[in-house]
Amino acid sequence: MFRTLMVRLFQKKALLFSGAIILIMFVLVLFAPVLAPHDPNIIDIEHKLQAPSWDFPLGTDHLGRCILSRLIYGTRVSLGTAFLVMVVTMIISIFIGTYAGYKGGRIDYLFMRICDVLLAFPSLFLALALIGILGPGPLNLFLAMVLVQWVFYARIIRGMVLSVKEQNYILAAKVSGTPGPMIVIRHISPVILSQVAVLFFMDIGGIILTISGLSFLGLGIQPPTAEWGAMINDSKQFFRSHPSLMMYPGLMILTIVMAFNLFGDTLRDALDVRQD
Repeated sequence: MFRTLMVRLFQKKALLFSGAIILIMFVLVLFAPVLAPHDPNIIDIEHKLQAPSWDFPLGTDHLGRCILSRLIYGTRVSLGTAFLVMVVTMIISIFIGTYAGYKGGRIDYLFMRICDVLLAFPSLFLALALIGILGPGPLNLFLAMVLVQWVFYARIIRGMVLSVKEQNYILAAKVSGTPGPMIVIRHISPVILSQVAVLFFMDIGGIILTISGLSFLGLGIQPPTAEWGAMINDSKQFFRSHPSLMMYPGLMILTIVMAFNLFGDTLRDALDVRQD
């Protein structure tokens, strides 16, 4: 089965293409200090708004900072933060959603009521409210995103567990005396983890957009830290004279979001057991 799955994955050209883009982005995240030609935060007014050259392959911004270096370090901030948010969110969601869905009863009822309250508000509104209370900054942005996102995924995972735990093989395991935690680990988790992986890759692009949007509004990552949304905000006053200052970070956001969306969508099709 595993071999068949791997063959099916490698037959998906879109999956390989989007996966290559994502891999390149993670290489930038891990090796930003090595790949960046300059320090992204060094200000050099004498070299401001320079055209692309050998020393500055994409030119410089209004403060003389290397655009290429800031884009590379921005990958570490934007993608790294989004990836960390999704990992922590999924860990929390899997634990709470699985526990509530399998146990049921009052615990499940309490969980559903909490979800009803939190999901009644738009997620972006809640994120803005939390950041307004906690204040801007990377740590507060991370906490706000996790606190807002976990409810949505935990509810989805709960629904997955509810649909699986009524299967005959689960009922047989209960009758045979298998402990609940062992049933969850051996029989339920393998079924839902593939669906969770698809959710992870399909939605991480939205997290990147939210982080960049909040940074653009001045509520996320703060200057002088290189972040794509903050870079667009810094360069908006030069939109007419130097549109490339906004174009480069915008293209980075577009590329990585499309890559993750395509990867998640293709992965979902590849994992669909109903396919021939």
